[in-house]
Amino acid sequence: MSDLLVRAMVAEDLARLTAIFSQRQVLAMTMQVPFTTAAERAARFGLSEHLRMLVAEVDGVVVGNGGLTLLTRRRAHVGTVGMAVDQAYQGQGIGTALMAALIDLADNWYNLRRVELEVYTNNEPGIRLYKRFGFVIEGTHRAYAYRDGAWADAYSMARLRDEPTLTKPDAVLDSSSDATR
Repeated sequence: MSDLLVRAMVAEDLARLTAIFSQRQVLAMTMQVPFTTAAERAARFGLSEHLRMLVAEVDGVVVGNGGLTLLTRRRAHVGTVGMAVDQAYQGQGIGTALMAALIDLADNWYNLRRVELEVYTNNEPGIRLYKRFGFVIEGTHRAYAYRDGAWADAYSMARLRDEPTLTKPDAVLDSSSDATR
């Protein structure tokens, strides 16, 4: 693979992302709809303290994106992820690089306990990718979305981090303890 760079999305990336999401194969595996303008995409991917949008760039060309949405209140320990890769670049490690960056953000910068996603049940490459990163299928949403003239099912998948190891303060000895006798 040529030079692969994962970086924060900027406004100048919207035209290329709109072109990627216009590809029928990409569109079919996301919740996007055809004929979305760059302005509509800008509103969807707009700047927010709860949304971190990344892009994957190969030789200076944006070839994919991934997003981490941070939930709030009683679900502040949770993030949701979504991603898409240009059909000409699928199967070349772009999704893996994006997911690694999203998981790094979730684990090492936001200290999230749980990361969730939905994936169509027929998206076998996506499901394999998510499983490699520790996601497990938690359930199936029947007739989850209508796409390309038919209903499609989706899996709900999540990745839970292990419970943190807590360090206990040294025991305070008192005069009644065996250690002082």
